[in-house]
Amino acid sequence: MTEFELKLEIPASRLAGVLAAVREGGATGKRLRACYFDTHGDELAAAGIVVRLRKEGRVWVQTAKCGGEGPLARLEHNVAIGVLPAGAVPDVSLSRHADTAVGERIARALKARSLDDAPVLQSRFETDVQRLARRVRCKSSVIEIALDRGKVLAGDAQAALCEIEFELLEGDPADAVRLAHEWLVAHGLWLSTTSKSAKGRRLAEGRPFGPAVEAVTPRLRRGERGCAIMAAVIGACLEQVLGNASEVGAGSVEAEHVHQLRVGVRRLRSALRELRALAPSLDPAWEAPLVDAFRVLGLHRDHGRLQAITQPQLEAQGAPALHVGDLADPPDLEAAVRSPAFQGVLLGLLEFTHSAQMREVAGLPSEKALKMLGARLEKLHAQGVRDGRRFQQLDPHRQHRVRKRLKRLRYLAEFVAPLFPAKRARDFIAALKPVQDALGLYNDELMALEAYRSLAERDPVAWFGAGWHTARRAPNAAQCQHELETFAKAKPFWD
Repeated sequence: MTEFELKLEIPASRLAGVLAAVREGGATGKRLRACYFDTHGDELAAAGIVVRLRKEGRVWVQTAKCGGEGPLARLEHNVAIGVLPAGAVPDVSLSRHADTAVGERIARALKARSLDDAPVLQSRFETDVQRLARRVRCKSSVIEIALDRGKVLAGDAQAALCEIEFELLEGDPADAVRLAHEWLVAHGLWLSTTSKSAKGRRLAEGRPFGPAVEAVTPRLRRGERGCAIMAAVIGACLEQVLGNASEVGAGSVEAEHVHQLRVGVRRLRSALRELRALAPSLDPAWEAPLVDAFRVLGLHRDHGRLQAITQPQLEAQGAPALHVGDLADPPDLEAAVRSPAFQGVLLGLLEFTHSAQMREVAGLPSEKALKMLGARLEKLHAQGVRDGRRFQQLDPHRQHRVRKRLKRLRYLAEFVAPLFPAKRARDFIAALKPVQDALGLYNDELMALEAYRSLAERDPVAWFGAGWHTARRAPNAAQCQHELETFAKAKPFWD
């Protein structure tokens, strides 16, 4: 079966209010003790598969899960093992999941002809949770609200768990999203896609956070109508945004999490701007919180780049040591990601992608949608080619606009490439990379130039950095124009 649930993290200061709200309406408690398994080489985790044994009250249940359609859906198969004598623990057996969709994924991951031939599994970590749950009806749907408090254990290490889940038992996923949104706003919670199994694996490996999530390709098929295209593109953007926002919201300031979240937000904003005609019902008020989050992410990214890359690069060129941390500290990154406005946009977009409307025949017919997409691609391409011919003569504001338009062109091309001839789309997207690399370097060094000029007002040592970047500005601009002129020869794939 397919499981659909949302998980919200609970700040310690909000737990009492959440606990009181869950208890309203006759909630029941249950202890859940689980053990998670994998092969010696962790092949299941590498394939995004989770296998666990869990004692739910007195009954043991074996569960296997793997990714489904979108960031919140999972394929799940449960097998009730029953009640065992006190102290007894059942053996884990992958063959219990034979002839299921999850079982097929497991067999492929282990390269096994049959799950009977699968390698022996080993215990990796455990969880011990006290669950307080109740069921509610939301419109035509039934949703279980479950507050989980407890811990995850791996060897001698342990970490606290405190989260609330909204699992759709029957009905429309959009109803579960709406309900979670109400709780998020009422109690100051924040959305996370980091599962208990992911937390346990990190604890076992001694890592506080998971890997950054890079961009994914939308799941598109030719012949789809406009709303379906828009929902698939937004869903793909959300996978990147939610994965990295979960890490940043949990306290990560790792450069790659910040970078990939920033890229994800930029891609999302590009989708909402360039594809709006496919789904006019999208809320224009979502743009402002995305802009605010993007600005904070950009300040952190630039601040980190100056400290980790630019200043060491200058000192390697003979510059005196300089503490670039004297620049004003950027705003609180964790607070920006957890903010109700930003979180509300994420949940609003999730509701959009899972609404019943998306499963109906809605929006522009396929032929008209492709025509519209081609027109948007053509406009961005024509603007880039036109301004690229005179890039060196443009003022910095217009040069930056060239870069932003070409980024939107690249993202839009990547979004819709599955709807067009594959090779032509790949060749066009590949032709964009050199010019984007050149424009990215040019923009980064302009940012550094302004930063060192600002620092020089307090510390004359910074004039070295300002002068070095000033000297590089003209040749960098010339390289950008060269790459733009080369890109102008790339053949469009949408005509």
